[in-house]
Order: sequence, then C-alpha cells, then structure tokens
Amino acid sequence: MSAQGLPLPPEKVAEILEDWKQHPMKKPRITKVTVNISLGESGERLLRAAQVLEEITGQKPVFRKAKRTIRAFGVRKGENIAVMVTLRRERAIEFLKKALEAVGYRIKASSIDEHGNVSFGIEEHILIPGVKYDPRVGILGMDVAITIQRPGHRIVERRKQRRRRIPRRHRVTREETMVLLNQLLGVQFV
Repeated sequence: MSAQGLPLPPEKVAEILEDWKQHPMKKPRITKVTVNISLGESGERLLRAAQVLEEITGQKPVFRKAKRTIRAFGVRKGENIAVMVTLRRERAIEFLKKALEAVGYRIKASSIDEHGNVSFGIEEHILIPGVKYDPRVGILGMDVAITIQRPGHRIVERRKQRRRRIPRRHRVTREETMVLLNQLLGVQFV
C-alpha cells in the first residue's frame, strides 16, 4: 500500500497503518454515501432527475421538500425541490468507484470536515461511466457525501437509551480519512 497522492508525511501514514493493525477496532469504515440532486423546482424535470438517480445508484430516491418559501426563486414551503439516495455497504462502494472515476479519483483535502466526513460534487452526471446523455433530462450536477465512522460509533451516540458523547480519541481525523480512502479506493488528495 503506497501513500502516493496524500499530502501527509510517510511517517504519519505508517503510524496510522500500524495503529490500525495493532487495534482493529480503530480502523474507520465507510458507513454511508449520500447522493443529492437539488434543482430548486418541482415538476417534470425533478421526476426525470429522480429517474437518473435511480438508474445511477440502483436504489429508489426520496424527494426532499423546501423548508421555507423564497419568493425570489419561486420556491414554496413544502414543495419538492430535490431528490436524494442513501447508500450503504456494497452499493455504497460500487457507486463510489463510479463517482470517483467521474472526478478522476482526485478530491480536495479541504473537502474533509473535522469529523472525517468527505463531500465532493460531480458537475455533470454524464461523466459517470455507463450514463448516456438524454436531451429530455439535460445535464444534472450532484453532491456526494461520504460518512466515515469507527466501529461502535452508533452504539455510543445514536442508540435510544444511555446515549453518550464520542470521546475525541474515538473520532475519525482528517488524516485517517485520507489514508482510508487512498487505501480502499485509490483516492488522491490535492
């Protein structure tokens, strides 16, 4: 496993990999991938966007409603303005391989937040391999958000009873996210 494409010193990468080898429960994993297409309008174009998203991900999308009325954009509260899909496990990895190919396996290092989650955009959906241009749909952009967590995160923070805060030592760092995505999918960070 090489550390090419990482803006980290090789010693830091080796330290992270050694830590994961000694403590397997510290190795983070991709929990979910969320794909969103937001148009800001409802109607026929949004339905076609939903069809495109279903075709790309292989899963039925959910419509998202506007939270408030914005007259300047012609948006009313409660109106469907976007579609999204949440992918988990193998489907998430399969989609990520296609989506990362569309961006050339390169992501900005600034796209990683302080909890180790990554977000990037695809300007044109036709860049994804296997998707053909349809003049009725046009060209759509989409946002992809990757949620990365350590094993046991849900047990502590998301369960119904006796919730706790995740201690800092159990949170995923930016460096660990870079190493994980580079190892798993060959992502380079610029």
